[in-house]
Amino acid sequence: MNTFERLGRGPSDPPILSGDAAPEAAARSGKADGDASAPPVVTPAPLSRSEVRTILVSLMLTMFLAALDQTIVATALPTIGRQFHEVTTLSWVITAYLLASTAVAPLFGTLSDIYGRRAMIVTALGLFVAGSVLCALAPNMTTLIVARGVQGIGGGGILPVVQTVISDVVTPRERGQYQAYFSGVWTAAGIAGPVLGGVFAEHLHWSMIFWINVPLGFVSLALLLPKMGKIPVFHRRRRVDWTGGLLLMASAVVFLLVLTWGGNRFAWASPQIAAMLGASLVLATVFVRHARKTSEPFLPLSLMGGPVVPYAIAAGALALGAIIGITVHLPLYYQVVHHLNASESGLALIPIAAISTGGAALAGRTMMRTLHYKRVAVLGTTFAAVVAAILAVVTPPLWPLLALLSLFAFGLGTIFPVSVVSLQNAVARQQVGTVTGAMNFFRALVSSFAVAAFAAILLMALGTDASTGNEGGGRVGVISASDLTTAFRYVFAATAAMLAGAALLLVRMEERPLTGPPA
Repeated sequence: MNTFERLGRGPSDPPILSGDAAPEAAARSGKADGDASAPPVVTPAPLSRSEVRTILVSLMLTMFLAALDQTIVATALPTIGRQFHEVTTLSWVITAYLLASTAVAPLFGTLSDIYGRRAMIVTALGLFVAGSVLCALAPNMTTLIVARGVQGIGGGGILPVVQTVISDVVTPRERGQYQAYFSGVWTAAGIAGPVLGGVFAEHLHWSMIFWINVPLGFVSLALLLPKMGKIPVFHRRRRVDWTGGLLLMASAVVFLLVLTWGGNRFAWASPQIAAMLGASLVLATVFVRHARKTSEPFLPLSLMGGPVVPYAIAAGALALGAIIGITVHLPLYYQVVHHLNASESGLALIPIAAISTGGAALAGRTMMRTLHYKRVAVLGTTFAAVVAAILAVVTPPLWPLLALLSLFAFGLGTIFPVSVVSLQNAVARQQVGTVTGAMNFFRALVSSFAVAAFAAILLMALGTDASTGNEGGGRVGVISASDLTTAFRYVFAATAAMLAGAALLLVRMEERPLTGPPA
């Protein structure tokens, strides 16, 4: 395997720049080829297999930290509320992290294309660890919520930068397989998080859910930083469009607040929700107009066009929104219809989380071996849509239900490596961070929308609050099993519709050749 193949490049691609000379050489890359004053281009030696493995292990540990913190906190919330004697703002411990992590995803992706991956991964991990320490030391609920926002800024930067670094060290053809490994990381965090959170809160202290991030964060940096100097450099220094970035983040935060407060703090038809929706729309419109007039916008609108990028982003966002929306609401279904307790309901979610990794692994292997790599994702997503449609019609007993949900998850898992790799394969190397950050941004928005939409569907079908929240014990007892069974048929139908849309988008997406040798 030659150097170009190992780095996922073609001979006509711009030269690789490495080390401290990279920013200066990149800044002068516009000089004519015959200009004798141009500095020599430094090409790093190809990464060895052991170095690639070390980098990927450290990246998986880094991503595990961000994924774990989205699940480990929920089971400790009642304990935190009791210690601080505060219940009314308890949900903001989760909401603050969600708002911050979603808003900054495109920021870190873009900045990694300007200042480099090393600077951004250190910044993201540093903020995440600092936020974790502040959370653990928080003397009251207000401080904890603010600290969770700081932690969310770091956590929101980790995912797009990690996915971008993967694209720098692994060829597109091999990348699908590694994306499957990272799907396994999310599965492990999803399973371990609630368990660890409960154990720490019950047997140690709730602050341990934050202290655990400190040693893991330092281990991740210790593994990663010595190898970062050998990672190919593709970033290009340019002016940062802070105005555009702030407009985009402000629009996203207001929209997420609508999804958080709608139907909960305010009625969906209330003037407050209408005003916030209007404000979000105005901010988004101003952002688009600003991006069109700026020479180097924060998120180039041209980057979001073409026959690959918009389809890959939309398909992946719909699929992730479907699986998160259904996962959030299934515990209610398990408890009311199948009479499981809270712990058993959590265990019953494992098939969805774990088996989706198998689908991702199948897609990754297929991408390594075949030219028409998107077919497995089209078939898998279509199969998942069919299973969801079946669940919208029939009401199976618990074990057949778990079997069908396992098939659903396996088919759905195939879309994630295909959508990510197709997206990154379609843009210039110096724009991979920007487009990856945009992908994570829209995925988070659609996932939040799906959760709110499924809750609204249940509310309309039941005519009552279907919440099982920790606060106040929920109102599960007033919902009959037959009513909830009927209501969930609409949720499964909505899931099927989302996945059918994702499959159609994949069909429309152009299938560009992947660089790298077939396995």
